[in-house]
Amino acid sequence: MPLVNPYLPLYKRLGYIFVDEANIVEALTHRSASKQHNERLEFLGDAILGMVIAKALYQRFPKQPEGKLTRMRSSLVKGDTLAEVAREFELGELLLLGPGELKSGGFRRDSILADAVEAIIGSIYLEAGMNKCEALILDWFASRLKALDPEAVSKDDKTRLQEYLQSNKHPLPLYEVTEIKGKSHDQTFYVECNVEGLKKAVVGKGNSRRRAEQKAAKQAFEKLINDR
Repeated sequence: MPLVNPYLPLYKRLGYIFVDEANIVEALTHRSASKQHNERLEFLGDAILGMVIAKALYQRFPKQPEGKLTRMRSSLVKGDTLAEVAREFELGELLLLGPGELKSGGFRRDSILADAVEAIIGSIYLEAGMNKCEALILDWFASRLKALDPEAVSKDDKTRLQEYLQSNKHPLPLYEVTEIKGKSHDQTFYVECNVEGLKKAVVGKGNSRRRAEQKAAKQAFEKLINDR
């Protein structure tokens, strides 16, 4: 009796069948499980997703200013939203995790799920090209794009800080990961945020790079406001 491909249900949910199964395997492999993991694909997918969503918003909302377009894009590409998409795809049960991550429930962790979505995007791009990748992303995010209300999207901390600096004609903030503590299944990221107008950099920490950056931005914004 022939073996059933375990990825066929996922292919159906994605709307895409991988020509080379090794590509989807790598996209679903966390660094805790193998030296050949999905972080490089995640890097690529993150850039592609941001560009595709930015283009869609630019075309859909021709009268909205840059600030609102930025906030809408942030609401769609942030980790929480990507984790929701991952759960719609039922990625958790397909993730390849190391023993530590399995024990700690890594298949439920938002940051790991979000990274897998970005890695899948990067993998599809490499296998099928930009046009196919863009079409799929727009399909996956169609309901969220349709539901967007420019007036209802709140600013995240990085956006608030950026807009404040731009309004005061200051350079944009610089974020740098200065330290990563803990084992692969339970890491804490430390991100330094350097901002013109503050005597020293502020440091945010979180269980993902994104969250650490948001916390650092929040501290920087509050310090700038309080020091006025």
